[in-house]
Amino acid sequence: MNQLNGWPLNAPSASGTDAIRRTVAPSSSVPGPGPGNRPAGSRGDAFDVLVVGGGINGAGIARDLSGRGLLVLLCEKDDLAQHTSSSSTKMIHGGIRYLEYYEFSLVRKALAEREVLLKSAPHIIHPLRLVMPHDPSMRPVWMMRIGLFLYDHLARREVLPASATIDLREGEIGEPLKPKYSKGFAYSDGWVDDARLVVLNAVDAVERGAEVLTRWRCVDAKRAADGWHATLESADGQHRSITARALVNAAGPWAAQFLREHAHVIDSKSLRLVKGSHIVVRKLFDHDHAYVLQSPDRRIIFVIPYEGDFTLIGTTDIEQRGAVGQARIDESEIAYLCEQASRYMKKAITPADVVWSYAGVRPLLEDESIDASAVTRDYQLDFDTQSAPLLTVWGGKMTTFRKLSEEAADMLAAPLGATRGAWTRGAFLPGGDLSSWIGAARRPDTDIARFEQMLSLRHPELTPMLCRRLSRAYGSRVEVLLRDGLGAEVAPGLFEAELNYLHDHEWARSADDVLWRRSKLGLHLTVEQRSAVAQWCTSNWEPIAAQMAGANKARSETTWN
Repeated sequence: MNQLNGWPLNAPSASGTDAIRRTVAPSSSVPGPGPGNRPAGSRGDAFDVLVVGGGINGAGIARDLSGRGLLVLLCEKDDLAQHTSSSSTKMIHGGIRYLEYYEFSLVRKALAEREVLLKSAPHIIHPLRLVMPHDPSMRPVWMMRIGLFLYDHLARREVLPASATIDLREGEIGEPLKPKYSKGFAYSDGWVDDARLVVLNAVDAVERGAEVLTRWRCVDAKRAADGWHATLESADGQHRSITARALVNAAGPWAAQFLREHAHVIDSKSLRLVKGSHIVVRKLFDHDHAYVLQSPDRRIIFVIPYEGDFTLIGTTDIEQRGAVGQARIDESEIAYLCEQASRYMKKAITPADVVWSYAGVRPLLEDESIDASAVTRDYQLDFDTQSAPLLTVWGGKMTTFRKLSEEAADMLAAPLGATRGAWTRGAFLPGGDLSSWIGAARRPDTDIARFEQMLSLRHPELTPMLCRRLSRAYGSRVEVLLRDGLGAEVAPGLFEAELNYLHDHEWARSADDVLWRRSKLGLHLTVEQRSAVAQWCTSNWEPIAAQMAGANKARSETTWN
């Protein structure tokens, strides 16, 4: 786990029908103050499906299955999205570089999902225009044009504009680049708040009948004639025995380990654990485009506007040799990212410029590729139907999570007698339906701008900066958050109402959950301000906040200032 100035990092809403639906507070080892929150075990111990893993795939599958009328329990040993799913490059994209590896099926599938996700969650996903400066020593112009033509036409586009060739000597887009880069190629993808995407899937699952337990691990799962008999263990040592007719292994980097050590299943599959690291520096430019930089090793590096005042640079692809949960960026990765960005940018970037860094481990399907960056990002679903069904998720990427979840639910639906078919395509994620505020949807990017305007008119007490942040974090669910006013300001721009909302409705149990996953406010606050948030959480969220603070303190940390 990384740190910023000594603070631990692990990076890391109502409308239409949402407006009248009562939000059910999530479960945890310690009930929150919300009226819908129940202690573990109070709702019974027999489920249709047990999902192990609270990353994007686990949360997506739990949501899809719950929407089909099945009773689902999701357990996650840490916080939601605490590992791989909050350590991405924050993009919903087709993966233009995968065309070089002839991954046409994967790229087509991902491209088709971009606009589906944009429309489902315009508050946390928005279009992103990317510019690739042309370096004659890298890929030739003809190759770039063919690649972009395929990228434009492998799947239908309604919102995102087509690619174009641009003159970098004109306008602000070329200004941050070295003068030798005169030509570029522009194309479109999407940006996503990755950790919030996971949380919103879990929220939707709960509102459709699921139970979600964070900081509960599945320590044992045994197959029997009547299903799976599992033992769950909480962070504070409680135990709970449950039964499930089917088991979904969505443990990400731990998937193979979970099968062997906890589900007692022998499987021949193996994962290639590849670490991807990112750095954050003070903003390098003022416009809203991102850059895609080609490196001599034929990898590409993204340079993306981030959190208003910062620029995100990543990612690396190296083999993860140590424990999965202890992945950290190393000095060579920082030097690599700084060097590659400095090849293109006028302003040289050095390790001293890094204000934050994070690393995550991608669980990729082993395909014997020599180069880690060439390992496929596609996924595979293994469905074992002998006796009690077992479905294991291998691989995958953020962009294709909805399709993966749909395919997984399709496999389980018939054996479990689901009452509904596929439904998530075209469905809003919590907070994504803005119609009660702005009328019928037009375009995701303009809809959220109109919503922000309406929010500022309805709540003039919000500063422009706070209005923008709340609208783009919670969408129409912000009216639940603001129902009783903002309350006291715990840190600049962070009020008690938001902290209580995150605890009662989004499983936040520590300051780390709030500052680095539910938001990235930790980047904007001083050491003293982050400490004030931690003290507030400890005082108001006992005992779990104190337990997590103690666990964090016991870990070996790396500090980047």
